Amino acid sequence: MMAYYRKKAIQEIIPWEVNMPMALVSISEADKNNGSPKFGDMIAFNPKDKTDMWLIAEEFFSNNYELVSEH
Repeated sequence: MMAYYRKKAIQEIIPWEVNMPMALVSISEADKNNGSPKFGDMIAFNPKDKTDMWLIAEEFFSNNYELVSEH
């Protein structure tokens, strides 16, 4: 049975850029099949391990995230 969860913390995210090293960034097969990484995609970081990164596709990002603060 599926359950629904809401995250408790804010997420550190940066925009994907062409020259960004992607060797440590996890990208799902579905996102790869849709042409990612591409402009509009974002890269999220595990706050406890900055080497743990994953891609968030542009559409998913725009539908599920909102800006909390910039610093």
